Amino acid sequence: MKIYDTMVKGKVDFIPLNDNKVGIYLCGPTVYDYGHLGHGRSAIVFDMFRRYLIYKGYDVTFVRNWTDIDDKTIDRANKEGISVKELTERFIQIYKEDYSRLNILEPDYDPKPTEHIPEIIGLIERLFANGHAYNLDDGVYYDISTFPEYGKLSGQSLEELKAGARIEVSDKKKNPGDFALWKFEKPGEPSWDSPWGRGRPGWHIECSAMSVKYLGEEFDVHCGGQDLIFPHHEDEIAQSRGAGYRFANHWMHNGFLNIDNEKMSKSLGNFFTLREIFEKYSPRVVRYFLLSAHYKAPLNYSEESLKQAEGALSRYDDFILRLNDIMEKSGKRKENPKKQVSEIISKTVNSFEEGMDDDLNISKALAAISELVKEINILIDHSSVSYADAESVTDFMKSIDSVLGIFKFDKELLPEEIERLIEERAKARKEKDFKKADEIRAKLLEMGIVLEDTKDGTRWKRIK
Repeated sequence: MKIYDTMVKGKVDFIPLNDNKVGIYLCGPTVYDYGHLGHGRSAIVFDMFRRYLIYKGYDVTFVRNWTDIDDKTIDRANKEGISVKELTERFIQIYKEDYSRLNILEPDYDPKPTEHIPEIIGLIERLFANGHAYNLDDGVYYDISTFPEYGKLSGQSLEELKAGARIEVSDKKKNPGDFALWKFEKPGEPSWDSPWGRGRPGWHIECSAMSVKYLGEEFDVHCGGQDLIFPHHEDEIAQSRGAGYRFANHWMHNGFLNIDNEKMSKSLGNFFTLREIFEKYSPRVVRYFLLSAHYKAPLNYSEESLKQAEGALSRYDDFILRLNDIMEKSGKRKENPKKQVSEIISKTVNSFEEGMDDDLNISKALAAISELVKEINILIDHSSVSYADAESVTDFMKSIDSVLGIFKFDKELLPEEIERLIEERAKARKEKDFKKADEIRAKLLEMGIVLEDTKDGTRWKRIK
């Protein structure tokens, strides 16, 4: 398997540090507001990466943090007149609900910096001991001139680097790019005791301390959104290596999300939360859309792109329904799948894995699945698919869905009223009362149920 490593600016062979055990750290959101589509993309992309490693037989430890203390959480809590803890716990629960609806697996650990103050202080003490940290009136800073490799991840020289997001500008700093490790106490802010005075952690130090605690001083992959490369991940490397840790072996970053070909931004008025999108489209459609393009490429959101995702999932749903119908109507028989069906599945498995092994080339992986659907549908049309064939194809679809998390296999139970209307329509058609049948069909459509009359009988599916 190959992955694109941001540090080396190219694809590398992915070889775990410890046999079949893999440690992954994903930078999670700052929990002061509702999650948006960008948060969803990062979470889904690396959920798929984790799932694929599990599919391949790796034992994966996955860590995704919540940033529950920083300027944004403090500012919003003060505006609402509540504690930072009250604010962040509320939004952590909201994120958990949204991620669950997107079928994102729970992390093995989801640490918060406010619960890891001793680890953060211990890391800063190591940086002082190694000559990387210094005191100013407003806090403790990291001296980037003491780390010669600073800028390697982002590909910038020390001279080119400028203070980025959340880096304090101070005339007293040794270098403009020096960043805060510990911020001294201010009125109205949460604070903790430290050897240098009461205060709170800087933004970057939290991930260094928590990743090392849960994954060790060296682990396999650190990942996150492209916007985190500089300064956040650049600073994490400087801190962690400065403290004597080897830290992450590989770095992976997903591309930006654009809205109608413009970068998503609150100031442009094109900012959408996950919950706003869920009002129009099912979370399953959103998940499919967010994983359907290569993770490194920019992804453009539009109403049309969501409708295309909805249509693609509908075709998969119809295919799985056809397989279910065959298994329900043919009865289980002791037989093996036909050679032709087995060969189609084997070919698809190879193409799917070739795609995913090539830096998660999802386009190739999905194309392989679409080709299988096309070929098996042709066989179904010619009544050439037995129970064993349908069961074998369904097992394959379930296997790859352990990676994708987008298919629906369980047949939904409908409310009694809808079941009654479907039966009445079937009776009306049998009695050739087509006017009544059409009226019932239209009424069901208003209720979000579409009927499809096939040579094998009438099928239904929910459209909303």
